[in-house]
Amino acid sequence: MVCLGNICRSPLAEGILTSKLDPTKFLVDSAGTAGYHVGELPDRRSITTAKLHGLDISYQRSRKFVSNDFQAFDFIFAMDQSNYDNILALAETAEDREKVHMILNQISPNSNTEVPDPYYGGDQGFENVYQMLDEACTIFAQKIS
Repeated sequence: MVCLGNICRSPLAEGILTSKLDPTKFLVDSAGTAGYHVGELPDRRSITTAKLHGLDISYQRSRKFVSNDFQAFDFIFAMDQSNYDNILALAETAEDREKVHMILNQISPNSNTEVPDPYYGGDQGFENVYQMLDEACTIFAQKIS
């Protein structure tokens, strides 16, 4: 799960998808394409929103997406077009590029709909993002389980 700073959208996505998969069979992680917040906790509003839905993401720490992630993960989900493009810029092979997807294409295939960045909005923006990601992650978890 990849967004810009790895403090709002991608930590929520990581927590949501983790809750839907068997942890003995799947590893879910998140990262940001920018290193603005490396080592920091998710945004307090992401933590609060996750808690309201019974998820604890307070253990997560922000990290930057790196080219080695292509070897570590089978699926790489971008939250928006800019981050999708930034991820692809690090891809070295066609196999790397095939791993990268827009997360909301799980709901509406080929729509390339973006998950809005709730950082500068209010708490409702985080709830809206949670709902979008929950639907996308439910669909994806059903596909791979």
